[in-house]
Amino acid sequence: MSVSLVLFSVIDIIGSIPVIIDLKKKSGYIESEKATVAAGLIMVAFLYLGESILHLFGVDVQSFAIAGALVIFFVGLEMVLGIHIFKGESHAQASSIVPLAFPMIAGAGTMTTIMSLRSEFDQWTVLVGISLNLVFIYLVLKTSSWIEQKLGQSGAEILRKIFGVILLAIAVKLFKNNISAF
Repeated sequence: MSVSLVLFSVIDIIGSIPVIIDLKKKSGYIESEKATVAAGLIMVAFLYLGESILHLFGVDVQSFAIAGALVIFFVGLEMVLGIHIFKGESHAQASSIVPLAFPMIAGAGTMTTIMSLRSEFDQWTVLVGISLNLVFIYLVLKTSSWIEQKLGQSGAEILRKIFGVILLAIAVKLFKNNISAF
């Protein structure tokens, strides 16, 4: 349960609902299965190969976190300012992977958390935690249209702006915490 709760708080799929709704509006729909599977594959790969993958490319965890922070920052800007930065992502297949599966769901924070959890818990416990979170992620993605209906147009717009600012703050925090390593 501890692993599941830690991952749940880092992934924050509930807080990502405005981003999901925004991405759905841009692309027409979100491929829930594809986004969940992609996020799951990224998380499991990072569980077993995280540091090796980064070292293979000559990237340290802090640089990876800063890159993820920049992507999250631009997504936040889109939400707050109502502009489109990710212009080439008009297909649901593309937006289901980037920026939804990565870096929103399986981003730098999730990956570094998984690497930290692996040092404290056995791999099976972390896999169970990842699996439970993937089930919840899938349910939220699948019901995003229903959630959007319940919020209404103005409710979704207010949430989009609020969570856009929160995403900007998270990105700045990630950037600030990791830039000090340089």
